[in-house]
Amino acid sequence: MKKIYGVIAGCMGVVLLFLGVYSLSMRFDSIPLTDENTIVMAAAMALPDGKYRESIEDNTAPNTDYRQDGTVPKVITSSEVYSENPQKYAEENQYPVIEKQIEGGDINYNNISIKNSTGFTLDVEKYLSNKLGFKCSDKDEVQVLIIHTHTSESYLTYDNGYYHESFYPRSSDNNKNMVRVGEEIKKALEQKGIGVVHATETHDSPQYDGAYYRSYDTTLKYLEKYPDIKVILDIHRDSLSSGSNGGKVKPTFTAGGKKAAQIMIMTGYDPDGSLDFPFWEENLTFALKLQQKCEDMYPGMTRPLYFGNFVYNMNVNNGSLLIEVGTDANTLEEAVYTGGLLGNVLSEVLQSE
Repeated sequence: MKKIYGVIAGCMGVVLLFLGVYSLSMRFDSIPLTDENTIVMAAAMALPDGKYRESIEDNTAPNTDYRQDGTVPKVITSSEVYSENPQKYAEENQYPVIEKQIEGGDINYNNISIKNSTGFTLDVEKYLSNKLGFKCSDKDEVQVLIIHTHTSESYLTYDNGYYHESFYPRSSDNNKNMVRVGEEIKKALEQKGIGVVHATETHDSPQYDGAYYRSYDTTLKYLEKYPDIKVILDIHRDSLSSGSNGGKVKPTFTAGGKKAAQIMIMTGYDPDGSLDFPFWEENLTFALKLQQKCEDMYPGMTRPLYFGNFVYNMNVNNGSLLIEVGTDANTLEEAVYTGGLLGNVLSEVLQSE
């Protein structure tokens, strides 16, 4: 009898296991297993509290920071591979750099242009007439924070209409990456008497994923140390491909008889509070005023302002913007020059309110 009971118990165990697996599979079948949901479920299972933190990771722009065959090159420490040793790379494939001034968005108002991907009917005149949601004082305290979520983004160092196959626009050298551009913005602001601090911490290396979380934590650290900060600029560079020939787009304009990299100002939208971005309209006002002043002072400086359904840490305060300075096909010299111009423009906006 004991043997029979054992067999029966074993069979019942198998049945219960089958029912458990079936029930779990039916639960998962009710969830559309897109890539996003798969990632969310995996994250939820990985965290101790069974919850997940919504990803804001890294889709600010198309990323073409890879070789044409899709692989990551071994040489990633400098974007100067050609200028350092042109003969070494003479046998490599070359791809075109397409230089152009990018203009024309969905909305055009006077001398500014906007790309609106939100579906929100944007009254540009109304927002431009609003006051900024903050006011910089005449005190010496730090009121501007410059930060870089993707610190190691870098540029070409030569300007001959093409780039080489091994070109990889990332650098750990702060004289060649986004820190160099940020320093130029900082210098221009300081010359106008505006207190500024530059966060030079690296957030995207050695690990790229999670860069926005790390830069968010860095931002909070600086806000705690400098409570008078009103403006936070996350300075990036873009990456734009062109067609199937491996080409990269280089957006430029001319200021003072010198070639410079165009910028793209980005600001987000959160009408229902789902993105925890309560002052998106104040940020939008700031973005539009900055865009307008750029075009007043340096015509052609801006690509269409990008107004979209994103946050990218801009919900930290009501003076936060993400700005792309050129693309990886611009030269470092062009981007650095633009950094100084951007500092001049920002100081005019902050001191005119």
